[in-house]
Amino acid sequence: MLVDLIRGIVFSALFAALMVVLSFINIHLGFTPVPITLENMGPMLAGAFLGPVFGFFSVFLVVFLTALGLPLMHGQQGLSFILGPTGGFIWMFPISALLTGLIVSRIRGTGLWVYVKVFLAIWLCSLTVFLAGVPWLAHKLSKSIPEAMAIGFYPFIIGDILKALAATLIVVPIRRIFPTSRLIGGRDAQVVNLRDE
Repeated sequence: MLVDLIRGIVFSALFAALMVVLSFINIHLGFTPVPITLENMGPMLAGAFLGPVFGFFSVFLVVFLTALGLPLMHGQQGLSFILGPTGGFIWMFPISALLTGLIVSRIRGTGLWVYVKVFLAIWLCSLTVFLAGVPWLAHKLSKSIPEAMAIGFYPFIIGDILKALAATLIVVPIRRIFPTSRLIGGRDAQVVNLRDE
């Protein structure tokens, strides 16, 4: 049990580091404070590979340490960043990882249909960041919800679909070799059954 916990913490730290690296790949648009970034692939991958608990912990670790003052998310840090215009998106990253882990871990089947189901799970769970992100953006910029959606949601739909597709193409084949139980251990680990019958 202790070994499984240590393995879970180690892999959580690795996926947290991956999210930090992905956050530095971003493009700032002139009309919105929300950048195009790869950091939201962090929750997609952490949740899908580590399951709900360690996926949540991995992403929460990045958000928490950033709030404490470490420049982890595209070089920014502190509560002023976490509570800034993009804060609502950031708060939801751990929840997105949690939901991704809960749903992806229950997907069964083989073949193309598995890719479709995993893609839909990852993409739909990634959309949860907008539930807090858009209203908080509207609040911080004194805009209406439709105005906030125009600068904080619509421009990112295609990109999020492409990121979810990329995450799916990474997750499905790798989980055949390294299911959650091999990463974090535990007899009760929820694992996607991706083996060909």
